Parts: sequence; structure tokens; C-alpha cells
Amino acid sequence: MSKIEINPRSNYKYFLPIATRWMDNDTYGHVNNVVYYSYFDTIVNHFLIDRGGLDIHNSAVVGFVVASSCEYINPISFPDKLAVGLRVDNIGSSSVRYGMAIYKSGKDAPCAKGTFTHVFVDRLSGKSSPIPTGLRHTLESLQLD
Repeated sequence: MSKIEINPRSNYKYFLPIATRWMDNDTYGHVNNVVYYSYFDTIVNHFLIDRGGLDIHNSAVVGFVVASSCEYINPISFPDKLAVGLRVDNIGSSSVRYGMAIYKSGKDAPCAKGTFTHVFVDRLSGKSSPIPTGLRHTLESLQLD
């Protein structure tokens, strides 16, 4: 068990259920570390599309991942059912840093927690761009009070 500060579910404002898959397990019988990042990527993009109105194929401004991290607390494995929590830790003019945590269904202590930073860029030029106003307001709704 890590000495990482344990964040309860109440520290996250948006949740997405994710079922582990047989192929997520590695030869040691637990979900491989790289799969945790796919869970983080999934919840962030689900939120941006579902709540933020991001059109991943046509939006003029898109988010590029520039940093990510994960701290592993307790292993998960197939067939665990998960809930991934999301919050916004910091919003700049063109970037946002998310905080995420992965929980087993019915548990209040996370199995892992991480960060994910997007820089928003103009799709055509690839240069940083201010976060669109509507999306910014949606992201602000994920900040802790």
C-alpha cells in the first residue's frame, strides 16, 4: 500500500463507469499500467464530448495531451467494474489540468489517481489557442469549491 494521500469520491465531480476487459490484464494477473492511462483518456474525452460539446472531427480548437501521471495504490484486474472520477485542478488561458481517480465499484478509496494536462490548439495551425468560452464554463463546473 502506498503512502499516497487517499482521495474519496467526494473529491471528484464527474464519474464514468468502465468495465475491465480480459485483455487489460497482464501476465501478472492485474490490469497493466498503460491501461490506466486509457481509462484517464476515456473519461476526459467522454466529458469533453458529452458535456463540453467538443466535436473531435470538426472543432476548430482541440486538446493535445502534454503531460500525464498516475500513482498506483491498489491493483485492479478483470472482471472488476470501475468508476473513474474526474475534476479540474487548474485552468489557464489555453490549458487545463485534470485530476482523476479510479475506484472499484462500491469502494470509496481509489485504486489509482492521476493527472492529465491538455493544451488547446488551433486544429489547422497546431498553435495554442484560448479555451473556447463555452468549454471553459463547462470545465469550471468540475473545479472543487
